[in-house]
Amino acid sequence: MLKIKDTLRATVNLTFDGRVVKVYHGPDALARFASEVRVLRYLEMRDCPFVPRLLDADAEKVRIITTNCGSRVEHLDAARTKELFAELEKFGVRHDDPDIRNVTYRPKDGRFCLIDFEFAAILPDAPMKPRPEISNTLTWSGLSDVGRVRQNNEDSFVGMRFDAHEIHRLGKHGDATTGAANFVFAVSDGMGGAKAGEFASNIAVEKITTLLPKSFRKNTAGGDDAVAKVLTKLFREIHGQLVYLGNSYDECHGMEATMSLCWFSPGRVFFGHVGDSRIYHLPAGAAEIKQLTQDDTHVGWLLHHGQITEYEARTHPRRNVLQKSLGGGNQFVDPQVGAVACESGDIFLLCTDGLTEGLFNGHLAEMLQAKDQNIARTLVETAVKNDGRDNTTALVIQVV
Repeated sequence: MLKIKDTLRATVNLTFDGRVVKVYHGPDALARFASEVRVLRYLEMRDCPFVPRLLDADAEKVRIITTNCGSRVEHLDAARTKELFAELEKFGVRHDDPDIRNVTYRPKDGRFCLIDFEFAAILPDAPMKPRPEISNTLTWSGLSDVGRVRQNNEDSFVGMRFDAHEIHRLGKHGDATTGAANFVFAVSDGMGGAKAGEFASNIAVEKITTLLPKSFRKNTAGGDDAVAKVLTKLFREIHGQLVYLGNSYDECHGMEATMSLCWFSPGRVFFGHVGDSRIYHLPAGAAEIKQLTQDDTHVGWLLHHGQITEYEARTHPRRNVLQKSLGGGNQFVDPQVGAVACESGDIFLLCTDGLTEGLFNGHLAEMLQAKDQNIARTLVETAVKNDGRDNTTALVIQVV
């Protein structure tokens, strides 16, 4: 990454695939982060064409990732600068730092743009125009394999299309368009004696069908916070069901499961996660894949904080020791929830740890970029050939 700004208030880097990464500093960093996220989301809703698009917001890291609006402008007529900030107010936002340092030039369309909205405000009488309906076409493929050692497959995966009234299970391969309906994809890895692990993962994915149709539209219209509440409730209900069954039947004692879930609505992907299954995001045109979820293991914590390498994490003797899962002996479970924007060319991968035991992140990125109509099969077969000690599941969703 190329550092383009480093002050007491923020550090800004430009990635090699053209995204802008901004990390806030100082005692009021979280407040400035929240303000900029709120303003950028509002401007996206109003279809403002001359501001960055928010791609990711991480409150824990106090960091946002946006599209690149070009280079800063060194010289601009004062009257033209004033016009730009006045035009912004037509979209319902007042920039409280209307200086030339917050003006950029975007060469691809010859447009002056405005950036840095941590000191900006949505005007009190600003119209809350609904965002025009966005439509994405999704293609997906999924496969689960028992591996070369295990006797039964404790992994499960599911794809579903739902609206406010009903939910339809999807096949292992397919394509469809978002807009009138949303889509949810999930993988789960079960654990427990006999076939309890297999039972646990099946319960985890089946429970999705009972809650999400009730949450369609009412919650997506409410924004990220509303969807986060739905996903948190969903994970807690699954956890409660697994705990109840584990305490009620000897054959289910100690059963637990991981789950990683993506909810696709037009232009946005919401995700929830518990355990060491994973969700990856390969943005359009990017060479580097991003792990959206964090493994609920101590080894995952060490890797996330840069204390060990990916290779060291893969060979660590305690890499599969979970600190959090659905069911088992956990009294309460709070899932990791979040959201990212999605656009044509983006690829999302949901997988169990059997896949990542056999493939490094770099290999995943290379394989996902290939024009493979059945990429899930290719990923699983390669991982099983390389390792194969565990059940292996991959579910790939491409935004066309």
